[in-house]
Amino acid sequence: MQNTVVVGAQFGDEGKAKITDLLAMKADFITRFQGGSNAGHTVVANGKKYAFHLIPSGILYENKICMIGAGCVIKPDDLDKEIKDIVSQGVSIEHIKKSLKISPLASITMKYHCDIDGYSENALGSNKIGTTKKGIGPTYTDKYRRSGFKVEDLFNKETLSKKIDIILPLKNKELEFVYGLKPYTKEELFDECEHYRKILAPYVDFNWQDNLNEIKNNKTILFEGAQGVMLDVDYGTYPYVTSSNPIAGGAAVGASMGVKTIDRAIGVFKAYMTRVGEGAFITELTNSTGEKLREIGGEFGVTTGRPRRCGWFDAVSAKYSVLVGGLTEVALTKLDVLDNFEEIKVATAYKNKNTGEITKQYPTNVFTHSEFEPVYETYKGWMSDISKCKSYNELPQNAKIYLKKLEELLGIKITIISVGPDREQTIFV
Repeated sequence: MQNTVVVGAQFGDEGKAKITDLLAMKADFITRFQGGSNAGHTVVANGKKYAFHLIPSGILYENKICMIGAGCVIKPDDLDKEIKDIVSQGVSIEHIKKSLKISPLASITMKYHCDIDGYSENALGSNKIGTTKKGIGPTYTDKYRRSGFKVEDLFNKETLSKKIDIILPLKNKELEFVYGLKPYTKEELFDECEHYRKILAPYVDFNWQDNLNEIKNNKTILFEGAQGVMLDVDYGTYPYVTSSNPIAGGAAVGASMGVKTIDRAIGVFKAYMTRVGEGAFITELTNSTGEKLREIGGEFGVTTGRPRRCGWFDAVSAKYSVLVGGLTEVALTKLDVLDNFEEIKVATAYKNKNTGEITKQYPTNVFTHSEFEPVYETYKGWMSDISKCKSYNELPQNAKIYLKKLEELLGIKITIISVGPDREQTIFV
């Protein structure tokens, strides 16, 4: 297998974990390159359902190295809970300690980041962004204004003390006078950092430079992203976005590898479209059809449990994702959810409701999206169960027509088709 990036190509929740899990079978090294525990991935394996948030999906395999990269932000208590949950399902802690590695350059989410995130989201009221309130955005904010804590800071008390002396006075002023929140003492931060050090100590890879050089030269690498292209902080539906770059280009930075390491970029699309939280969604269905998609697809957030908004496939935003996401091929998930729809629609353009103008170019200003409505093409459904199909040839003719149309619209090939949640319910084209 070539070195591969797997990224979400819509608003996240496209089923990346299943695709990553499948590809991890042929990879030696799986690295998560951005985001934090605000993400949620579900893998169904051996009759069990595993929920991942920060740990790379390949952790279920033997003899793999799974790394949380420098581009990630870590809330240690969340990571500790995630590890314990996996252990409770029969994965040994010895296996996790052997397989899981953490970059010492990853950023730490502190308690005050969660304080700020919760306050900020609540203060926005009806204009809220829809964050998980896990402190991800404030952690990235501090990272980029050079006032954050990295994993490696936890392991040197002398330099940690100096760093707290620099950061804490400014942070307390921000907490008190901007947000009206409780300040922290130096002792409280020291205790918090010591608690985090104990959680992370078994996994931190301080020899990461030599190890990555060895991996780049001799191993097959799988890069795992969180969220989706349309939530990218630069290219997504800003400001209703995440705080990092979940595009293929972000993998080179967040995994400490460089662009020449990447051979292919798989964009994961659902056969329809969903979004959790706030923000524009031009093909959203607020009727019984949307409810049917949600019910059949089990569309509820892994991390938050929030019901996902559902709609038809949006080829306008999808083609945009191919462009800015650097995608070379498509993995299409949940095609089986459409088994019982007599008609299936695809948005191939947008119509300006004020002027009547038709556009096939994605409008990047999210505040203009209320002016647009989707222009649909309609296709006949196949009205049959495809969950047991093992090859492309076994798919109904109408399903093949739908897939060919999506390829035509996106300009790249569909190479993986998921027809159910289990590993075995996957067609490689």
